[in-house]
Amino acid sequence: MAGENVSVIFKLYCLTVMTLVAATYTVALRYTRTISSGDLYFSTTAVCIAEVIKLILSLGMLTKETGSPIRLKNAIVEHVFCSPKELLKLSVPSVVYAVQNNMAFLALSNLDAAVYQVTYQLKIPCTALCTVLMLNRSLSRLQWFSVFMLCGGVTLVQWRPAEATKVQIEQNPFVGFMAIAIAVLCSGFAGVYFEKVLKSSDTSLWVRNIQMYLSGILVTLIGVYMNDGEMVLEKGFFFGYTPWVCFVIFLASVGGLYTSVVVKYTDNIMKGFSAAAAIVLSTVASVLLFGLQITLSFASGALLVCVSIYLYGLPKQDTSRLSRQDTDIESKQKLITV
Repeated sequence: MAGENVSVIFKLYCLTVMTLVAATYTVALRYTRTISSGDLYFSTTAVCIAEVIKLILSLGMLTKETGSPIRLKNAIVEHVFCSPKELLKLSVPSVVYAVQNNMAFLALSNLDAAVYQVTYQLKIPCTALCTVLMLNRSLSRLQWFSVFMLCGGVTLVQWRPAEATKVQIEQNPFVGFMAIAIAVLCSGFAGVYFEKVLKSSDTSLWVRNIQMYLSGILVTLIGVYMNDGEMVLEKGFFFGYTPWVCFVIFLASVGGLYTSVVVKYTDNIMKGFSAAAAIVLSTVASVLLFGLQITLSFASGALLVCVSIYLYGLPKQDTSRLSRQDTDIESKQKLITV
């Protein structure tokens, strides 16, 4: 991950882009669901279009990776058409991610972008728990402490949710929180599951993405039919689409793929700073665009969440190396005594 030999400038570039994408996505999505004039679009169709764009981008990256149309064709035939079991395996995170993305739309229809950004950081303890259970990894005491601190911060933020004065639609904070809770569970499980699939073989990341997005398109189309089928047939698949809606879909598509670049070239501390900066940017934007009223509980909770993210990303201390050094010192002291 952080071991790649890249410049500090490139790492800062990755950090800046990741921060802007995360903050802008939540604020823009909130805007399209609460303030933007015109007919409200179908969120299920937006999720489906995002999956299509991700598939196209992954095909482009695989084309670059293989280097020739013949190799690209062979890779697709081998890993897609001749691997139904692998497609079925990747359909699991496809379903989970589809639920997560739809829950994001529901949450941001009922909660402010800043409140959503802070509460969504619950994905960190959820991912940590899934990592311990599914990948047999361990967490340090500092990481467990930061997890409890993060949960305390989110509790403060949700204790008396900050209200946005410029939002005219009816909102239900409880529904918004439940939607985030489901999204958090989906994010933790799907992320760890996908990591486990990736590490179980030497198959290319972009091939795995293509397998997952093919399943994702099918799953999201089923979601469109089940939730908005009649309305889509009556008003059209792209009903209510505006440039802002297209911008949200673009951010959802690019953001998911860009995360892999960030994971490869940066470390946990930089990702922690990115998450904290995204919270700050979302808060500022919410105050300016939605009239968010900052309360003491919100400010205290957001600060606790930012600190906990930083602590969680700190590198573990290599205790085995320290123990070896201690034994070496003890043996030298024994020799000196003898």
